[in-house]
Amino acid sequence: MEMLSGAEMVIRSLQDQKIEYIYGYPGGSVLHIYDALAQQDQIKHILVRHEQAATHMADAYARASGKPGVVLVTSGPGATNAITGIATAFMDSIPMVVLCGQVPSTLIGEDAFQETDMMGVSRPVVKHNFAVKHPSEIPSIIKKAFYIASSGRPGPVVIDIPKDMTTPTDKFEYLYPESVSMRSYSPATRGHSGQIKKAVDLLLAARRPVILVGGGTIGGRASSEATALARTLNFPVTTTLMGLGGYPATDPQWLGWPGMHGTYEANTALHNSDLILSIGARFDDRVTNATEKFCPTAKIIHIDIDPSSISKTIAVDVPIVGPAKSVLQEMLGLLAKSERQPDAEAITEWWGQINHWRLRHGGRYEINENGMLKPQQVIEALYEVTKGDAYICSDVGQHQMFAAQYYKFDKPNRWINSGGLGTMGFGFPAAMGVKLHYPDAEVVCVTGEGSFQMNLQEFSTCSQYDIPVKIVCLNNQSLGMVRQWQDMNYESRHSQSYMKSLPDFHKLTSAYGHKAITVKTQAELIPALEQAFALKDELVFLDIYVDPAEHVYPMLVPKASMRDMWLSKTERT
Repeated sequence: MEMLSGAEMVIRSLQDQKIEYIYGYPGGSVLHIYDALAQQDQIKHILVRHEQAATHMADAYARASGKPGVVLVTSGPGATNAITGIATAFMDSIPMVVLCGQVPSTLIGEDAFQETDMMGVSRPVVKHNFAVKHPSEIPSIIKKAFYIASSGRPGPVVIDIPKDMTTPTDKFEYLYPESVSMRSYSPATRGHSGQIKKAVDLLLAARRPVILVGGGTIGGRASSEATALARTLNFPVTTTLMGLGGYPATDPQWLGWPGMHGTYEANTALHNSDLILSIGARFDDRVTNATEKFCPTAKIIHIDIDPSSISKTIAVDVPIVGPAKSVLQEMLGLLAKSERQPDAEAITEWWGQINHWRLRHGGRYEINENGMLKPQQVIEALYEVTKGDAYICSDVGQHQMFAAQYYKFDKPNRWINSGGLGTMGFGFPAAMGVKLHYPDAEVVCVTGEGSFQMNLQEFSTCSQYDIPVKIVCLNNQSLGMVRQWQDMNYESRHSQSYMKSLPDFHKLTSAYGHKAITVKTQAELIPALEQAFALKDELVFLDIYVDPAEHVYPMLVPKASMRDMWLSKTERT
């Protein structure tokens, strides 16, 4: 029998869970836990400069590795600072366990110093939360937290730990559970075979099919199965913003991504399809546009681990609740045994129509004759210099859309972005979290001067832990996406969207001991990128000035159908 304090149980449980990193920031209510952390060397702790950055680092670690990230913060403001990052993970179904300190249990409800009802505050943006009532509960709560965070539809779990639950002198028997059994929580482990057979019959009968690959395909580690299915059937594939990399972007069957700033061919193919196979996509508003006008001639097969996501916004014809990987494997097995084949003539005709649509826009943009860079050129050059093999961690705004449009992801888990919540400030700490886990990989933060300033204090964290990420800042001296909407909807009244008095990013970066490169012309771009990536062991900030008047196209016309798009400032479908 091993006797441990609550604080020691927290650390020992994380060790038994094989956790590599904790991202956090100490404070009074978690000092017992930090003292226990200091007396071991198995788990590494990363001291961030703001708790939001800790959550984004843990989130990105989870997105890239598939394993839950772990955050440790103190009570009150430490916990509330983490809420934005928790909500970011919740919206994108990312597994994360957040350990929050709390005032002693005897003071809860008395408005004690740094007391916040973290259970109540976090409830809308977590998959589950726990409050520790006795130190002996800690091992079983932590085991359940990781199980809940990682199984079914993944998501963040918060554990609220009052300080007196971690008192060093109070010892209790430690036993970490080998398994978890929860009567009230039992996620599906396979799909319904009858529904899968119905889906296969619809696939074989389709004449204008589209496969829609969502973020759940990547989260469910089903990218290879989705790719095999598409190639077996010779069906066109589109991937959502969260699903980028779930199907190889350089494959000729890939149409791009659909929705607000998706490709013309992806949006138009979906609108005209007669069958959509959705794999781990939740049909959010940025994909569907007006739901009543969404793909009017299509029957829909929807595979999702979360039954509440099926027919939530779009009514489906064949719902399949289960893990994408096992459902697709069963589908492939049925197709291999089937004597039927898709109508080859109809599929060939469908491909002919799609290839015609590909010519309509094709990602075109005009190059400035005066040498001023377009943001599209920067992303294309980044793709070229990194050979398409980097982890791209994006902030939120125009630069996010350009990165998603012009960097072709052939592998899953390489595109790291805040898709659902749209969190500015996500990209830099996200890149740090990925780089720590994959030190030999090229990890790039694509950002804008607006987003970057929301978490720039993490320059200091990079200095302390030698995290040599590369930062590509598309500097258009404005909140670009806000400005674009003001151009299109408010007669170009740019209310509070231009960034005045920007810092000298050269001096700012140098103050933290890092290197900066400024790029202002097309001729400077490729040499600057090559120089930055040649400095393997240094953080490099590339301050790249781009055309401030550039818009992101295509762009769906609000409250219309998928086929209704702006293709440029003057051209509308």
